[in-house]
Amino acid sequence: MAKTVIMPALGMSQETGRLVRWLKSDGDDVQRGEPLMEVETDKAVVEVEAPGEGILGGIQAQLL
Repeated sequence: MAKTVIMPALGMSQETGRLVRWLKSDGDDVQRGEPLMEVETDKAVVEVEAPGEGILGGIQAQLL
């Protein structure tokens, strides 16, 4: 079953974030808790973990 990964708010005051880098590619196996992407906020670059396990497919968010 497909699971949508949404960039989470990384702090109470965070209003925006920017996808800096995918740590996995389309078609890669992913385990829950494994680093999936890097997101830049106004204060830091943070790794976002995978919310579940499976195969990463259908990446829609691209780097700017």
